[in-house]
Amino acid sequence: MTAREAPTISVVIAAHNEARVIGGCLDALLADDTAGDLDIVVVANGCTDDTARVAGERPGIRVVEVAEAGKANALNVGDSLARCFPRIYLDADVVLTPGALREMAAVLTTGERPPLAVMPRRAMVTTSRPLAVRAYYTINTRLPIFSDALFGRGAIALSEAGRRRFDRFPAQIADDLYLDSHFTSAEKREVTTATSFVQAPRRTRDLVRTLARVRAGNNLLRASHDGVRASVPSSWLRDVVLPRPWLAPAAVAYVTITLTAAVRARRHPADGWGRDTSTR
Repeated sequence: MTAREAPTISVVIAAHNEARVIGGCLDALLADDTAGDLDIVVVANGCTDDTARVAGERPGIRVVEVAEAGKANALNVGDSLARCFPRIYLDADVVLTPGALREMAAVLTTGERPPLAVMPRRAMVTTSRPLAVRAYYTINTRLPIFSDALFGRGAIALSEAGRRRFDRFPAQIADDLYLDSHFTSAEKREVTTATSFVQAPRRTRDLVRTLARVRAGNNLLRASHDGVRASVPSSWLRDVVLPRPWLAPAAVAYVTITLTAAVRARRHPADGWGRDTSTR
């Protein structure tokens, strides 16, 4: 390649103290950028580590630093700088399979009535995690809510028409649930040929802490915005365990962790980034 072509896909990454993981995320993207058509913006917000330096060492990455830590503001800053559509919002610790960006973009831009939002298949990385963490995701990954959910994958792609569904990201933790609320099931699609590898928390207490913050953030979003899908508390039993009774032992860990996180969420209101720090 002698010169970069005009970008056709924008990727916005909000990154807060992600120096240990963002390199892997960006390297996977750049290895896939053989045509030079990716516009990648990293918004390093409130960082006290080398996130901006690590990202800036990668060729072609645009890095913006903002003093305030906050994902919503960082996403808005990245949005204002992104050059094209489709637009992909990607978590800094997620690694996509080769070709995933273009496969998602193709689904958004082909056909008579393409979807407005797409997401990759989610693959939870649970290697070397405690038994309780692995048991939790044995149930969680089988919940039917994830069949058409934009959340929980660390990657969401929108067409230009899809992005027009909302103005700015609100000051909420649950940005992926917020995006999910703007589209019907018919307007979303999982791209099964694209996969995002999501790191599970490394310790049970980290999983509980993360779930509590996410739950509190989801509750705040549901209280302040209309159209946000409700949780289905009994789905683990009705849709997962009853059809597969051999999963009952895993369900014990799932229920215990879920209830513990629910109690903690009521005691500690959500603030800051609702993320797991054990994998950083």
